[in-house]
Amino acid sequence: MNDAVNRILLVDDDPAFTAVMERGFRRRGFGTRTCGSAGEALAACEEFQPSHILLDLHMPGTSGLVVLPQLLARAPAAKLVVLTGYSSIVTAVEATKAGATNYLCKPATIDEILAAFSDQPGEREAPVPGDPISVDRLEWEHIQRVLQDNEGNISATARALGMHRRTLQRKLQKRPVRR
Repeated sequence: MNDAVNRILLVDDDPAFTAVMERGFRRRGFGTRTCGSAGEALAACEEFQPSHILLDLHMPGTSGLVVLPQLLARAPAAKLVVLTGYSSIVTAVEATKAGATNYLCKPATIDEILAAFSDQPGEREAPVPGDPISVDRLEWEHIQRVLQDNEGNISATARALGMHRRTLQRKLQKRPVRR
């Protein structure tokens, strides 16, 4: 692979994670640039002109969902994959609507990420889970959707859900519930 053609912008606020990803992508022939915030990513995107962007959703300051369309506007030919530890159906749908090529949950290997960049709609067959989603997971998904509808406003989301703001904040601090 040629560095001039394959350049990846790694956007994640975890420096240890980005260092591991950077080494892995370099070994596979990619030119790399790492950024720890949305602001850094926007500035680097203009100058670096990546062919691939790996974007985390939860970073300090601006959310990855907010910066996603701005990154693609600065690098329209780039393929963008969202990789997050806080996955939900709502954020996956929003990321796809905003132009993400794919959406992965952490942890993921370099090979899984590369496969996600090359996936075309209908290329993979998604397995149908045999067990239904738990009630706790459904609650998490619903909270995430309402939070997205309220543009991240905790107070407005709590009012919409008919719940106390502190209760909602406690629920949001927990990791997503497994299926």
